[in-house]
Amino acid sequence: MSRYALLIAVSITLGLGLSAPVSARTMDGLALTEAAASLAPNRYLWGNEEAAGPVSVLISIPDQRAYVFRGETLVAASAVSTGKAGNDTPTGSFTILQKHATHFSNRYDNAPMPYMQRLTWDGVALHAGANPGFPASHGCIRLPTAFAKKLFAITEMGATVEVTDEAYVSGVDVPAYASDATFARQASGSASREAEATARANEQEGIAQAMRAD
Repeated sequence: MSRYALLIAVSITLGLGLSAPVSARTMDGLALTEAAASLAPNRYLWGNEEAAGPVSVLISIPDQRAYVFRGETLVAASAVSTGKAGNDTPTGSFTILQKHATHFSNRYDNAPMPYMQRLTWDGVALHAGANPGFPASHGCIRLPTAFAKKLFAITEMGATVEVTDEAYVSGVDVPAYASDATFARQASGSASREAEATARANEQEGIAQAMRAD
């Protein structure tokens, strides 16, 4: 089943509802996709660990979600935070160009970017960071730290990361803001807390901060 065929099937299932809850460990792609629609900020699901095939990632900007596949099977999903207005995350098909478990930004005050997976040479990457539930980054795709660590462990150089401006799952609950000014205040407040929040997450994950990749 293709990814967008799965989207259609999930939309139907969401309308009917499931008869019983399914644990994350045993979720198939369909159940995992449905559960991903209600993920809170900084939360993720890691499902079918028995699936085989090359790892690829789909980032949906409208959903503010990452969807991880092995072959055509969805195996994980996470809330993300993409680029805020004026620093939009670019859409398109990318490959992982570089991986550093410990990385610091050479553009934004040496901000920590743990489990960095570079998508472009001008600064767009997947990495652990503050995950407020709405677009708030300078263009990177921020992931919950524990999810970023697990994703880093299973990807390979050259893996495909597709970033789309289309919703993958109908019914995803992403906060809406009344105006650009309101959004800007929310994003600004998030940015001021980013280093502190990421540092706390890094400390909990035991990440050494002394190294620099660049």
